Amino acid sequence: MPSDLVFQLAGTCNEYPWGRKGTESMAARLCEKTPGSGFKIDPSKTYSEMWFGDYPDFPGRKLDSGEPLADVLQRNKEKLLGKKVIERFDGQLPYLPKILSIAKALPLQIHPNKDLATKLHEKDPENFTDPNHKPEIALALSKFEVFAGFKPLEEIAPLFKLDPLKRLDSIDKWTNETLRNVTRELLKLDQGTVKSIQSDLGKISKSEYGDAAYILDLLPRLQDQYGPEDAGSLVALLCMNYMVFNAGDAIFIPADGIHAYLSGDIVECMARSNNVLNVGFCPPADRNNVDMFANTLTFKAHSKEDVILPGKKSDKGKKGKTLIYNPPMSEFDMLKTDLGKGESEELTQSEGPGVPIVTSGQGILRADGEEFKLSEGYIFFIAPGVSVQLETQDGLQTHMAVV
Repeated sequence: MPSDLVFQLAGTCNEYPWGRKGTESMAARLCEKTPGSGFKIDPSKTYSEMWFGDYPDFPGRKLDSGEPLADVLQRNKEKLLGKKVIERFDGQLPYLPKILSIAKALPLQIHPNKDLATKLHEKDPENFTDPNHKPEIALALSKFEVFAGFKPLEEIAPLFKLDPLKRLDSIDKWTNETLRNVTRELLKLDQGTVKSIQSDLGKISKSEYGDAAYILDLLPRLQDQYGPEDAGSLVALLCMNYMVFNAGDAIFIPADGIHAYLSGDIVECMARSNNVLNVGFCPPADRNNVDMFANTLTFKAHSKEDVILPGKKSDKGKKGKTLIYNPPMSEFDMLKTDLGKGESEELTQSEGPGVPIVTSGQGILRADGEEFKLSEGYIFFIAPGVSVQLETQDGLQTHMAVV
C-alpha cells in the first residue's frame, strides 16, 4: 500500500513580468519536469516563480490526485503536520517554498510585521490575504544579484553630498531616523525631479563615487527596466547594499526588511504569507502608501554582513553531506544536500513536515518503507517523524524546507 506519509507534489508556476522567458526560466523548467502535472512551457510567456507549499494563491498539489496540498494536510493534520505545527503554527504548513527565476528587478518592497499585517488584513483582505509576517531566505542556484538592507550610514552620507542631491534638504548628522525620512523624501519626489537627478547622477565620474562606482553600471540597467522616473532606483542605489552571490550563498530578509532581487535563480522560502508593500520598480498603480512603507522600515540589516546567512554542517545529515541554513525565525530551516557520484545521505526525522525539491541530478529517495525515483524538478512531502535516505549514481542536489 502506498505511503500516506511521503508523497510526490506538483508545483504551480506564475507569470509576473520580472521573470524569465520560456525555457530560460529555471522555475518553469523544474515545474515542467514533474511527470503528469500537465504543465508545458509556452516559449512566448514569462515565468517568474514556482510555488510548492499549501498557500492558496498558487498551491502545490498532490501529484497522484491533483488535490491542493492544503486539503490533504487538513484531513490528517496529526500525522502530516505534527503536534508542534498544530500547536504553534495554527495547523498549517508554516512555510512557503518557491523557485524564482529573475530577469529584472522585483519591486522595491518590505513585508509587514505581524502587527501591521493583522491590521492590513482586517482592513483590506483582498490585497493583504493573511495576518502573518513574512521573513524570508533566498538561496542562490546561480549568480544572484540583490539589493538588501541599508548600507552603513557612513557609506550613505557621502553620496548625498554629490551635486545632484544637494537640492534635497541639508543633513548635518545621519541617524536611522534621518535615513527613514530620506527614503520617504526620495520616494515622494515628482517624476520630473527623479528623472533630473538620475540624469545628473549618470554624469558623475567613477572617482567621485569611490566604492559606490557600481552605481554607474546599475543605473542604466534599472532605467532600461523601469524608466528614469522610478524613484526606487534612487533608494536602491544610494541607500541599500548591492550584493552579488554565487550558487550556494544565502541571505536572510527580516520582517520589514527593505529589499529588491535583481537577477538570478534562487530557492526562496518564507513564513506562510503573501503580504507585501511595494514602492518602486513597478507601475505607479501597484505601489503602496509611501508613508506607511517608511514608517514600517526597520534597520536590523545595516551592512552586507547583516544580510548574509551562512550554511553550516547539519547534524541531521548522518554522512556529512548536508548544510543547514538556519534563519533567526521559528517557522523553518533549509537543508541543502549535495551528493557526488555513488554517494548517499541519511536525514534524521524532524518534529515537523519537510518539503524537498531536486534542483539537479537524479537518484532514489527511501522513506517510510518505500522507494521513490528522484529527478530534477521532483518535489515531495515528508511527514514528521520520517527519516529519509538519499542515494545517487551520477550526482544529486536537493533543497528541503523543514520545521
